[in-house]
Amino acid sequence: MADTFGTRLAHAWNAFTGRENPKEYWTSGPVTTMRPSSVTRRLLPNDKSLIKTIYNQIAIDVSSVNFRHVRVDQNGRFKEEMRSDLNECLSVAPNLDQTIRPFIQSMVLSLFDEGAVALVPVDTTLNPRETESFDIRSMRVGRVVDWRPRHVTVEVYNDEDGQKHEILMPKKFVAIIENPMADVMNGPNSTISRLQRKLSILDSIDEAAGKGKLDLIIQLPYVIKSEARQEQAKKRQAMIDEQLNNSPHGIVYTDGTEKITQLNRPAENNLLDQIKFLNEELYNRLGMPADVFQGKATEEMMLNYWNRCVEPIVAAIADSMNRTFLTKTARTQGQRVIYQRDVFRNTTITGLANVADILIRNQVLTGNELRPVFGFPQSDEPIADQLGNPNVNQLDSYGGNSYPEYTDPTYYDEQEE
Repeated sequence: MADTFGTRLAHAWNAFTGRENPKEYWTSGPVTTMRPSSVTRRLLPNDKSLIKTIYNQIAIDVSSVNFRHVRVDQNGRFKEEMRSDLNECLSVAPNLDQTIRPFIQSMVLSLFDEGAVALVPVDTTLNPRETESFDIRSMRVGRVVDWRPRHVTVEVYNDEDGQKHEILMPKKFVAIIENPMADVMNGPNSTISRLQRKLSILDSIDEAAGKGKLDLIIQLPYVIKSEARQEQAKKRQAMIDEQLNNSPHGIVYTDGTEKITQLNRPAENNLLDQIKFLNEELYNRLGMPADVFQGKATEEMMLNYWNRCVEPIVAAIADSMNRTFLTKTARTQGQRVIYQRDVFRNTTITGLANVADILIRNQVLTGNELRPVFGFPQSDEPIADQLGNPNVNQLDSYGGNSYPEYTDPTYYDEQEE
């Protein structure tokens, strides 16, 4: 007997109100702040504009991929979409505050910062502690606070009180997503970490220069040994400091007998070379050429970027949801969480027209399957739902022409008569 809405509501479960027994919290095993698969992890804030911009671009590209709860056939091919609350979360809104794209973007950015994130099913139709056959009504991205043998403590936002809470959750209820590019982004000596340190040093130099600190050696025209000369030198230094502080452009004047040596330029130039090298290394490690970032990439570059950078992240998200949110029985019945990439996203109108012609002529797609790609609504003509090559005179089951409007030049004249 199918569950009614009232039955489902009576057995509904919430992650904040249906927490673990407090006693289990203390007996669930040793606590560690590290993921079991990670020996060391030092998290550095990604507050540098260059790195944030790269991360944002990747997160936007990942969020453009559609995740769906579907049923597949015995060969793993897409069969139909499931009518489920999980599919509603994946296609429309996973929670009260976010639609799906900002949700995915937030998840990916947190993944880059933390190295691992938790997808927490906040509201479910049934209590997952009592049955595995539950559907997810809402979910949040949580930060993993500590790791235990069979549990994790996650910090997650509660939309009931507007606060973040740390809650203990069994691992089998929480989809843990690990960053497939952790070696590039999250390691203590990763490319990102080294680049961040260099950028921080450069920022310090810029800040010092902005405050008038030029790192100068001033050779005064007298020997500074006596206390009187030392006092005179200090007064001269104070005069230069005052000029720098009062000058909006950092300009000072000196006596013609004074010799000035500036120290910070060679160090700064060397630092810029190192930053340039690390920046190029980062692009290479991510499979993201600068042309991709600048919107000038070729089709081959975009494909390489997808295969090396975007797809591993998308696959990690889908794999984790498949393992956690679908029971073994559901997977046996062909249920899957899949991702669908818009293969025509970076194709020009001319390219789309050529692809459409090839797909229709080779009877891969129908007209109605292609029309939405060009922004057109579905056609009511029966032929638009039929596979066939309009350039070939095809006979129907009665020996007639199935596509006279394409192959018979007098078809439309006869229709008018």
